[in-house]
Amino acid sequence: MTELAIGDPAPDFSVPTDGGGQISLSDLKGKIVVLYFYPKDDTPGCTNEAVAFTQLRSDFDTANAVIIGASKDSVQKHDKFKAKHDLNVTLAADEDGSLVESYGVWVEKNMYGRKYMGIERATFVINQKGQIAHIWRKVRVKGHAETVLEAVQAL
Repeated sequence: MTELAIGDPAPDFSVPTDGGGQISLSDLKGKIVVLYFYPKDDTPGCTNEAVAFTQLRSDFDTANAVIIGASKDSVQKHDKFKAKHDLNVTLAADEDGSLVESYGVWVEKNMYGRKYMGIERATFVINQKGQIAHIWRKVRVKGHAETVLEAVQAL
């Protein structure tokens, strides 16, 4: 699979979301989409990242941006995660892995010498025309939501 680059058309998707919803990229044309991938609901880094995006939600709204967090967790896990941490971002349930595959974030990881497949923490900003405007890979959570907001506000 070729790696996505800035300026590429963003791969379309249609996935179930928390609260029994459904979201697709084609429905969001004309909006800026912040699509962030994270490994697992309710783990420390993932929780901090979701909370940071939730805290900045009104600023993203003002910038006409939609925030979507995506992992391979189920809708039910997403609902629990949102309720537990009072999250206000859409969480996409990519249980079959098609979304993480299409964005190239399903990667081989290495922890304590053990190799396994997992989600690379990454964020994609998709502009109003459906093109990739920004990409962050191997994201460090601290300060990341603020950095993404600045990039979105500059679009």
